[in-house]
Amino acid sequence: MSGQQINRVSGRVVIVLSFTALVAVLSGYTQPPQADEGAVAHIFQLSIVALVPMILLFLATADWRQPWRSARPLAFSAAALVLAFGALYYLEHYR
Repeated sequence: MSGQQINRVSGRVVIVLSFTALVAVLSGYTQPPQADEGAVAHIFQLSIVALVPMILLFLATADWRQPWRSARPLAFSAAALVLAFGALYYLEHYR
């Protein structure tokens, strides 16, 4: 596999993991409050932990001669993560 292919795959994985975290948090709004963490909380945690090496791999294989093309997956991922953590904060503190 070439560096460009690795970058493309890792970029997609970063986006998928970010949206997985967002969907996991949003699914908490469809359930009544629970006393214990459920499986969805662990899915959220695992997706956030898995993001770290994927982002590092993405950054290591990025072509920085085209910074906007390299930054696009990170922008989608960052937007999903901001929404996920904002929704999680609201869910934990106000609901």
